[in-house]
Amino acid sequence: MAEPTPEPSGREGRTTVAIITRNRRESLLRTLDRLAALPERPPVLVVDNGSTDGTGEAVRRHPGGARLLSPGRNTGALGRNLAARRATTPYVAFSDDDSWWEPGALKTAEALFDTYPKLGLLASRTLVHPTGEPDPLNHVLAASPLPGRADLPGTPVLGFLGCAAVVRRSAFLDAGGYDGLLFFGAEETLLAYDLTAAGWGVVYEPTLVAHHGPDPGERPGRTIAVLRNSLLTAWLRRPLPVALRETARLAGAWARGRPGAGPALGQALARLPAALRRRSELPPWVESQIQLLESALSNGDGP
Repeated sequence: MAEPTPEPSGREGRTTVAIITRNRRESLLRTLDRLAALPERPPVLVVDNGSTDGTGEAVRRHPGGARLLSPGRNTGALGRNLAARRATTPYVAFSDDDSWWEPGALKTAEALFDTYPKLGLLASRTLVHPTGEPDPLNHVLAASPLPGRADLPGTPVLGFLGCAAVVRRSAFLDAGGYDGLLFFGAEETLLAYDLTAAGWGVVYEPTLVAHHGPDPGERPGRTIAVLRNSLLTAWLRRPLPVALRETARLAGAWARGRPGAGPALGQALARLPAALRRRSELPPWVESQIQLLESALSNGDGP
């Protein structure tokens, strides 16, 4: 696997924290405060996805010294690709404007990446602020039925929380990063598939801890985006019978009146020609892992 660009060999500042944000200035500033207080003192890149609330100027004035990237529009999850390309460290930790890392977590991640050359992505154990309760996704990831590997730490998975993961920069870029067709919402699954297919390990590692303080309630449009992108992911990577089955399933959910199913189906069908042009079916061994996960879910035994 080719390295996209030369990376520093020194042991200091080897993980960049990358944040995407849009019109959440106060939350972002609190996150920057927490990151600036970390003993690792990581370099921080903030991608401002077209904010109109003074976010850019606030980042420039913040004493933490974060670098600001301003694409001038809302790039969605593609902002993480932009940050990874601009980073000069071998590892990149992704946060959102409402998530941050436990002191020492980035050093833990660096040690794991150094020890396991095939490790591409670490999914953290995430604690919900302010109560410190575990995020429900922790249990889902920990229950993954995928077999462990001697050349990887943790539990192999095919999903993760985008605002609480650390990647090997070269692996992330080698796999293409996040796909622009999905924009935002459940975009992590496709990246996990592509990293795995490229030979990189994707694992859940509970010794790596992140904190997440989301606003109460669901963000507008998220349910629609998740349903849409789940279907598009099937068309982009899964066998044709699976893609057709998932299309029929979403259509059935629309017919039964499931909230968000109709708009999600319409948005997915509008993007389907682009998905078909970019379609690249996963290797059979990766598809078998997906089916193992789906079987465990249907039996109530795992994710």
